[in-house]
Amino acid sequence: MDPTTSHVNDTDVVRRLLSTPGRWAVVGLSENPARTAYEIAEYLQQHLGMQIVPVHPKADTVHGEPGYTTLADVPGAIDVVDVFVRSELAGGVVDQAIAVGAKAVWLQLGVIDEAAAARATEAGLDVVMNTCPAIEAPRLGIA
Repeated sequence: MDPTTSHVNDTDVVRRLLSTPGRWAVVGLSENPARTAYEIAEYLQQHLGMQIVPVHPKADTVHGEPGYTTLADVPGAIDVVDVFVRSELAGGVVDQAIAVGAKAVWLQLGVIDEAAAARATEAGLDVVMNTCPAIEAPRLGIA
């Protein structure tokens, strides 16, 4: 990908990720209900039927699901890595997602890392960046 080219989300990919039951590792998810990750993880779980896996240094149990400190600690397959960290930390999370064999990365609204998106795409992962499932699912008539 040309580094001057911005990533453009593919509507078909967004629709597929949000409408296909999957296991979403939510990086940055803790038991703090004031954080956006808490609300969006609940949305994924309750409205879209996704299995959520909290990933946070505190490894909190959130919405009834046990947490893990890193993506590498999560047992089993991961379909989507949902990234709720600052843009400057997103590249490291994307690299971990590639390393653990995730099928997709979703960088949340305001989380932008063009180079990481390009690395993930090159590694064969689906990439969604700078948007939110709670925005996209209603827009696409999914929830």
